[in-house]
Amino acid sequence: MDKRSHDERAKNGLQTRRAVLGAEYVDKAMGQVDEFNEEFVELLNTYCWNDIWNRPGLPRKMRSVLNLGMLVALGKEHELKLHINGALNNGLSKDEIKEVLLQTAIYCGVPAAVVAFRAAREVFRDRKD
Repeated sequence: MDKRSHDERAKNGLQTRRAVLGAEYVDKAMGQVDEFNEEFVELLNTYCWNDIWNRPGLPRKMRSVLNLGMLVALGKEHELKLHINGALNNGLSKDEIKEVLLQTAIYCGVPAAVVAFRAAREVFRDRKD
C-alpha cells in the first residue's frame, strides 16, 4: 500500500504523465481542467499515472506495449496515437511498435491494425522521427 499522501501521489502521477505523453500535451490538457472534470483528472493522475504506471513490477516500456495492444483492441484511435507517442518516449523503437501492431493484426483483426498502422505513421510523421 502506498503510504504517501494523496496530493503527493497526484503530483508524482502528473510528473509521470508528462514524461510519458509529453509536457506540451499534458500541460494543454491540464489547462482545460474545470469544475466538471477536475475530480476525473485527479483520479487519472493519482490512480492511473501514479499508482499503476509507477508500480515497480513492469518497466514503462512494457506498460506501453500493453497499452498499444489494448488500445488497438478497443479501437481507441485518439488514445492510441497518444500512447504511440508515449511508447516512443518510453524507449520503444519504430520496429518494436511495428511488431506490436503486426501482433494486433492477428489477435484484434486486420481492420483494427489498418487503423493502428495509419495512426503510427501519423505520429512518426508529426514527431519527424
